[in-house]
Amino acid sequence: MKRIRTALVLLVAAAVSVAALGASASSASRAAGDKDIVQTALAAGQFTTLASLVTKAGLADTLATGGPFTVFAPSDAAFAKVPKATLDALAADPAMLKSVLLYHVVPGRVAAADVVKLSSAKTLQGSSVSIKVVDGAVFIDGAKVTTPDVAATNGVIHVIDTVLIPKTAPAAKNIVQTAVAAGQFKTLASLLTKAGLAGALQGKGPFTVFAPTDAAFAKVPKATLAALAKNKAKLRAVLLYHVVKGKVDAAQAMMLKSAKTLNGKSVAIRVSGGKVMVGGATVTKADIATSNGVIHVINKVLIP
Repeated sequence: MKRIRTALVLLVAAAVSVAALGASASSASRAAGDKDIVQTALAAGQFTTLASLVTKAGLADTLATGGPFTVFAPSDAAFAKVPKATLDALAADPAMLKSVLLYHVVPGRVAAADVVKLSSAKTLQGSSVSIKVVDGAVFIDGAKVTTPDVAATNGVIHVIDTVLIPKTAPAAKNIVQTAVAAGQFKTLASLLTKAGLAGALQGKGPFTVFAPTDAAFAKVPKATLAALAKNKAKLRAVLLYHVVKGKVDAAQAMMLKSAKTLNGKSVAIRVSGGKVMVGGATVTKADIATSNGVIHVINKVLIP
């Protein structure tokens, strides 16, 4: 565990150290060579995405020394290339996040001169990254090393322009999986299953779902819910009235007056008091990203 904690610290520190070390790779190496990566990290002010993800993974307190380690550190610009849904999924799944972070760390001090002699390297995540040289540039799993050999007393940092995603990392949750994991959509999940729609909403999509919470369903008369549960056609019509084809985030929704649902009918959309209203329901939480679309939580069940 100590080794893993140390590796994660190195990953955080590696990213933040680049901002403080200057534009030149050689001068950066001289600047960092007299202190470990953790100490260098304290002077950082950039690479905020990586630092934020480490905090969300519960790894911010893993500031320990050790090594040596080689860290392939993605910059903020590298994280900006990652789809928002993937980043949100990482932030919501500590195990997956740890797996991705450890995939950037290799045990031992491997300088650029040694890296170019390798075809792969095993990471602390357990999987190996591929290494190749193209026209003098080094690529790690397709990510280009932009600043090699940033030296530290307990390792070496190679800055890369793309976030590395291990092939063994779990996929981001789809709409149904996300709703189930949230714990506040039990009634919706149950009705989707009864209507035979759970499989469809786990498909490719993308879909935009206006998802009523359990509290929203509690406002519906029990007789109405019971009738819907017994009539599959009507239940499907109601549930599909909550789904719009395509991915429509909150910023886009605010510019619309209506949106056509998979029910076939359009639902009215307006902004009131800075809040988005969908068919009379208020969006209480917007832009919950999933692998196949986006969820907007609403406080009322929509009845077409």
